[in-house]
Amino acid sequence: MTPRERAERVRAAGRRLGFDAVGIGPATPAPHGPAFAAWLDAGFAGTMAYLQRTRETRLDPGLAVAGARSVVACALNYFQGSDRPGPAHVARYAWGEDYHAVMAPRLEALLAKISALEPGTTGRAYVDTGPLLERDLAARAGLGWIGKNTMLLHPALGSFFFVGAVVTTADLAPDTPLPDRCGTCTRCLDACPTDAFRGPYVLDATRCIAYLTIEHRGPIPAEKRAGLGELAFGCDVCQDVCPWNRRAPPAAEPAFGHGDVPSLEELASLDEPTYRRRLGRSPLRRARRDGLARNAVVALANRGDGASVPSLVSALAHDSAVVRGHAAWALGRLAGAQADGSLRVARDRESDPTARAEMEAALDSLAADRTPEGARPHAKMARSDAREGA
Repeated sequence: MTPRERAERVRAAGRRLGFDAVGIGPATPAPHGPAFAAWLDAGFAGTMAYLQRTRETRLDPGLAVAGARSVVACALNYFQGSDRPGPAHVARYAWGEDYHAVMAPRLEALLAKISALEPGTTGRAYVDTGPLLERDLAARAGLGWIGKNTMLLHPALGSFFFVGAVVTTADLAPDTPLPDRCGTCTRCLDACPTDAFRGPYVLDATRCIAYLTIEHRGPIPAEKRAGLGELAFGCDVCQDVCPWNRRAPPAAEPAFGHGDVPSLEELASLDEPTYRRRLGRSPLRRARRDGLARNAVVALANRGDGASVPSLVSALAHDSAVVRGHAAWALGRLAGAQADGSLRVARDRESDPTARAEMEAALDSLAADRTPEGARPHAKMARSDAREGA
């Protein structure tokens, strides 16, 4: 069997396993490896130290699998359709079940079929968990091109799809990469709520809502909180405005449908048993319970609705000092007698110095609001202010 015949069978096997697109590329150093290295050196990865630790392996898939010759890239659509509104505070990819659990068995099955086609070969399957530049390798395998928002764009699927990869020692004929078809369009760059793009194809993760709400641990810098708007997990803005997503087809995979996603109020108050029960199969677990509560209280503050005050007051008693501090900041933006009294009680019992400082700052903010010259813009207006000062 020739490499081309094997490749055709691999693509067919991938489609039978439920993948929406399958492409094949060589297992040679990633095309944009130098750009990735420069991105790391610029500090745009923020606190994602694991990217730095695995830098060399990510630059060359041959270091992930000894003797690797081919990379089989697979796309699985998760777009629920433009006519199916879901929880607006959560990115679309997290509306349903964890994509790792859905994709991993299929990739392992595909790896087994590849090994059967060429006995003696070895390989590994990856679903956003291994040291690979998956999008870069997938682009070289013909699954699309890297857009100005750094997402992988497919002419038929748009960008709402997951990418998995099988790195194998099998000799498979590669597909032809697609040209960049973004043209002069800059809608994704212009729409970013936090100005996270330093330019086309360059994302500063430290400004990105997805990074701040999912990857970043600990306190969110105060000057960046208003820019998160009402988002508690991820962000789809740069994808929502992309013209290539206008005709994206709905996903055939039911696991990615609109599931039981907790509201902002629920996320702010989940105890550990409820968190495990409600989010056992959800991607939201990536942010952890305290991270989700932290994000939720920030989103409630940015919503600017006084009805959120009871939830925020309850969050002052959260078992995480980070959450307590963010809840205090949120209450400082939603002025009121209940907020003032609750903050004073919480401050007097607070043992964590950082959370206590947040409570003191919130009380100062409320005191300033009680004077005419101390009036501040409404919480929702602060988002545009944050963007201008980013």
